[in-house]
Amino acid sequence: MTGAPSESVDPGNSGPGNSRAALDATRLARLVADGAGAGVAGPLTVVGTTGSTNADLADAYRADPDIADRSVILAEEQVTARGRLGRRWSAPAGAQVIMSVLLRPSAREVPVERFGELPLLVGVAVAEAARSVGVDAQLKWPNDVIVPEAPGERTPHGYRKLAGILVEAVSTNPVAVVVGVGLNASITPEEFDEAGVEAGTSLTTQGASLASVEDRERVAAAELRSILAVDEAWRSGGAALDGLRRRYRELSATLGTRVRAELPGGEELTGTAVDLDAHGGLVMETGATGTGERRTVTAGDVVHLRPVGRG
Repeated sequence: MTGAPSESVDPGNSGPGNSRAALDATRLARLVADGAGAGVAGPLTVVGTTGSTNADLADAYRADPDIADRSVILAEEQVTARGRLGRRWSAPAGAQVIMSVLLRPSAREVPVERFGELPLLVGVAVAEAARSVGVDAQLKWPNDVIVPEAPGERTPHGYRKLAGILVEAVSTNPVAVVVGVGLNASITPEEFDEAGVEAGTSLTTQGASLASVEDRERVAAAELRSILAVDEAWRSGGAALDGLRRRYRELSATLGTRVRAELPGGEELTGTAVDLDAHGGLVMETGATGTGERRTVTAGDVVHLRPVGRG
């Protein structure tokens, strides 16, 4: 059973037809528990405003190392949220699905060297949740969920960002990992412009119907169920994990394209993204076509990964 949720806090938007109304923790927990094909969530908490749900769960683990596996925090608004490499992002309250999940596999189930693959697998979960409401979500290595630009549209890099993923190891012995996702639900183009975000998008901008908070809860529940299923596969391996790896390749907007990796210290590496290694690193063919010259970069290596010729 999903653990007892806390009382939801209304961030100031309310009304039965408003998808930005406060999430109902009890209703959301029920949706997750009723879903088929996922693992079992731990205690589920919904808060109004917080600095960072990732930081909240990491602090909770440090304060109580016995905190339940798969504990979940959702927030209506984050004010000090961080992306990869500390990049900041904020949005109007209730306009996103903001979620963090604490995973506590044993070191036997998931050795440290396999941590690097988790953001990619979670990307599949988030993309599938978006696709379930009709959005053509794809994956940009290493940790973004994107939508390709529309015909006739010209974005800086050929896509708009729909969601970001931040996976942080809190402890390696015992293992404790926090998975954080920010999925843009109803942010409007005008709100992106006001925030100075050049190439963002949201479920509603892409045509999904989120007429009420219950609709946003269904998206949140689908996302969480998919993350739990990913966690099951990550821990158990075998056919389920192989299937997720195949699905990542199917949804990848990076593999098969020419990219430029900007590395620390100003180094740049240009080549064709041809594969992923066993730990989620991006394999680039850097020499002339057919020469076989390859280099693998990890998410920790790369400051930016851009399509060649798109800025």
